Amino acid sequence: MHVLILGTRGIPSRHSGFETFAQDFSLFLHNRNHDVTVYCQVEEGEQPREDVWNGVRRVLIPAGAGSVGTMHFDWKAIKHSLRENGVVLTLGYNTGLFNARYRFSGLPNLMNMDGIDWKREKWSLPARIWFWFNEWAGARVADHLIADHPEIARHLSRHTPTAKITVIPYGADLVTSAPVELIQKFNLKRKNYHLLIARPEPENYILEIVRAYSLRKRGMPLVILGKYSPDGTAYQKAVLKAAGSEIVFLGPVFDRDIVRALRFHARAYFHGHRVGGTNPSLVEALAAGNAVIAHDNRFNRWVAGEGALYFRTPQDIESILLRLDRESAKLLAMEEASLKRHREDFTQEKVLTAYEQLLLQYAAQTSTAPARLITEPLPQTFHHHARSSDEQPVR
Repeated sequence: MHVLILGTRGIPSRHSGFETFAQDFSLFLHNRNHDVTVYCQVEEGEQPREDVWNGVRRVLIPAGAGSVGTMHFDWKAIKHSLRENGVVLTLGYNTGLFNARYRFSGLPNLMNMDGIDWKREKWSLPARIWFWFNEWAGARVADHLIADHPEIARHLSRHTPTAKITVIPYGADLVTSAPVELIQKFNLKRKNYHLLIARPEPENYILEIVRAYSLRKRGMPLVILGKYSPDGTAYQKAVLKAAGSEIVFLGPVFDRDIVRALRFHARAYFHGHRVGGTNPSLVEALAAGNAVIAHDNRFNRWVAGEGALYFRTPQDIESILLRLDRESAKLLAMEEASLKRHREDFTQEKVLTAYEQLLLQYAAQTSTAPARLITEPLPQTFHHHARSSDEQPVR
């Protein structure tokens, strides 16, 4: 099978989310003797070219910065892929309308629909309209949709039949050890700090977490990864202003070994995301055996399960921290619950194999006549079945 991966900035990953998934999945497919092509965006002015990275073919396409540059890159990547044979995996729907070109080519196109981007507070009204329209278009023009969470699948079922949607969450490798020296360079001690990893955006509840944590001395820092600058956005400035002396900003950290070590040795992991489906950062926290303290919403509850502690207000956060100070055994129970939840649904092998099997079904259409979707079922955990008549779509 030849798989063409589009929709990311490329590999090797220098960002989180889809780029990390594209890197892991392309290497997984290569090791399973499949041919893989990943489309990569390079700076405008560079020459378009191809090369091979760890056995994976890369098509490097120059494009400008910003959203217009991304749209230009996506358009050229789709144009190039139309000359190829294989099956397309598109990561994200932000230019879903462009994928209509595959409908006239016979090239199967499977699309991971990501989260509900048009609901994010950071976008202007025109941007939200653009994202909504592309979600609508992508759901209709793609041959099959991948939702990373059951609630995302229910959301998408307003646009397309449920039979066209498969639920496959993100996965992460189990973390059983990590060099303590990697955290000591930041003057951190094992199990003596809390951790938060998120983009500085309002829907990630960072400002409220920082305010709650800074109400009194905790005896240990809250370590935050991400870009926070006095010259940054209004939200970054607000977070910095609210931070007490025990809030430690490490900046953006993309070294995976360092991030794993920071997770593995943390006392607990804060997850404030309120919009979207299965968040990769939360899955990685489960894989590292973190005690999870998460915002209480339908997305996080499905991922982290009943072993986590949940908050809705800054007052809830204060109550949780006081409880954990009193009940040290609770932390151990939360860690064990995270590892159990990871084993159930989020191991990398299980997730990547589910992607491979789904792609193989559509790759078979290009090599047999007449084209017919193979009907062997995927593991039930990763398949979204039709709703019963009394189950309502998410509004």
